[in-house]
Amino acid sequence: MTTTSTPIHVDIWSDVVCPWCYIGKRRFERALDQLAGEVQVEYVFRAFQLDPTASMGKSQSVVEAYAKKFGGPERAQAIIQRVTSVAADEGLHFRLDRALRANTLLAHRLLWLAEQPDSPAPQPAVKERLLQAYFHDGLDIGDRDVLATCASDVGFDRDAILAFLDSKAGLDDVRADIEQAVDYGISGVPAFVIDGRWSIAGAQDTDTFVNVFRRLKDRIAVESAPVCEDDICDV
Repeated sequence: MTTTSTPIHVDIWSDVVCPWCYIGKRRFERALDQLAGEVQVEYVFRAFQLDPTASMGKSQSVVEAYAKKFGGPERAQAIIQRVTSVAADEGLHFRLDRALRANTLLAHRLLWLAEQPDSPAPQPAVKERLLQAYFHDGLDIGDRDVLATCASDVGFDRDAILAFLDSKAGLDDVRADIEQAVDYGISGVPAFVIDGRWSIAGAQDTDTFVNVFRRLKDRIAVESAPVCEDDICDV
């Protein structure tokens, strides 16, 4: 099989405290592995905050946050058990019992930095480290020192990251991503926007991603008309 002559570009709106975003990331990556040599895909993670009102510099246990949001500790535990089970099926080991819910604005600025051309580490590697820090390591991903350590784990200079986080660099770009999600009508994540024309909503299974990209590969370079099918709709 031959690859498409023009890469398909995917913007992925997600948050680093969203369990379905981590699950969706793993399924999406597995689909790209299956499509290697057949469909060329480039992708970027965009900022979305599940709770933009969360206090900066403060965190609380996910168990407490879920209990407050979803109607009590029993409901919270049921949700945690479900997403933990689904994650395990994808090879992910969630430890939400020790996870700390925090404001994710600084984390999104770090991801913006990793997207820049001179970044010492690819953005997906930074995204993976932040997700692991939150879902497995029990680290406060709203804390600048934690973020600097995570960045240094994948190749950044720790002191440079601290200086970056103390500045306002990337803040307007992150806010623009969040506003773009609103313009696209994105109210939940993950959301995969393809070439600015189509979207795949949610943590679809790997086969769905594979099938969608196969359907698009022959038409994306020449077709401008929107499409809406069961699992892919125009934005």
